[in-house]
Amino acid sequence: MSKLRILYVASEINPFLQTSKVATFLRSLPQAMQERGMEIRILVPRFGLINERKNRLHEVVRLSGINIAVGEEEKPLIIKVASIPNAKLQVYFIDNEDYFQRKYVFHDKQQRFYEDNDERAIFFCKGVIETVKKLGWAPDIVHCNDWMTSLIPMYLKTTYKNEPLFKETKSVFGIYTEGFSHTFGDDLLNKVKMVDIDDTILAPLTSKDFSGFIKMGLAYADRVVQGSEVSADLSQLIGEFSKNQKFEISFEEEQQAHEELYGMYTSLAG
Repeated sequence: MSKLRILYVASEINPFLQTSKVATFLRSLPQAMQERGMEIRILVPRFGLINERKNRLHEVVRLSGINIAVGEEEKPLIIKVASIPNAKLQVYFIDNEDYFQRKYVFHDKQQRFYEDNDERAIFFCKGVIETVKKLGWAPDIVHCNDWMTSLIPMYLKTTYKNEPLFKETKSVFGIYTEGFSHTFGDDLLNKVKMVDIDDTILAPLTSKDFSGFIKMGLAYADRVVQGSEVSADLSQLIGEFSKNQKFEISFEEEQQAHEELYGMYTSLAG
């Protein structure tokens, strides 16, 4: 039996960036799955807080150079890579000068939410899939984590459904952190669209806010993972909107979470 291939997608991972406990969890989970015999890839945004020299990031020229459409504009995709110290794991970083070369993550120094965080998420989600295509690596499972990755399950079931690399791919959507109160502009849906995507497919996103992004992930993922620390309101939203089996995990019970997710991956891929 060939190794199960798992792609992890998140907005943060230790030791490169940590804004929540998700970064620590995403550091331990891929290594735990690798030690169980799975083949792993990890993709995150190259936020400006990440020190390239200290973390020894370098550009992967053969993967860079694609243009990603966000609405009417196209932005160049740059891919960088670095190794996690003391682990046989590499992390690929999605970068673009306009979207990610800032000193902060989702808010500026006055704590104002960036108006283009929707575009940054769209660019990231599309960029992840295009990068995996360039790698020529067919994932059995794409484990998406939190709102910034929530469009990937939908893209895999629409625009990319006939791509040979993704024909057998299943997606997992994990929600662990609370969101934001911002509402995006009326052009959000048009910026999200690609081939084979219409307004009906994007219906969960019509609220143009955090809950809309979460609903997109819930609507199209094959499995849902919920962190035990999410609020009662978010837990209720997940329960109401999730069509698939839901797994609840606790960051405090790391080993148990690893075992449960290992079982979920193997059953989902089987």
